Amino acid sequence: LFRLYREERLAVRRRGGRKRALGTRAPMVVPIAPNDRWSLDFVSDQLTDGRRFRILTVVDECTRECLALVADTSLSGSRVARELDRLIIERGKPKMVVSDNGAELTSNAILTWPDQSRVA
Repeated sequence: LFRLYREERLAVRRRGGRKRALGTRAPMVVPIAPNDRWSLDFVSDQLTDGRRFRILTVVDECTRECLALVADTSLSGSRVARELDRLIIERGKPKMVVSDNGAELTSNAILTWPDQSRVA
């Protein structure tokens, strides 16, 4: 393939880089009270028929309490934002929400959610 491109004097198309979360990195402070910091993560598995499903986990890092487990075959960024809004109504607003910035948590809906809900 590269030889053919070179013979025709064409440029090989390069794939774009991975989408990364925006924002600044701050040092992690140890949470000392409930709702100081929530952490988000995804866990995935496979059903016996081969279909994959994902579970959104939300954990309060001070109490290590699991605040939410949301399972579905597809979890969009807007669905994650809705679940976080529901949790805020039930539990109160956290001072900070952290994640590993995986591909699931870098959608536009998730990146704009902290500004709309005033969470760091």
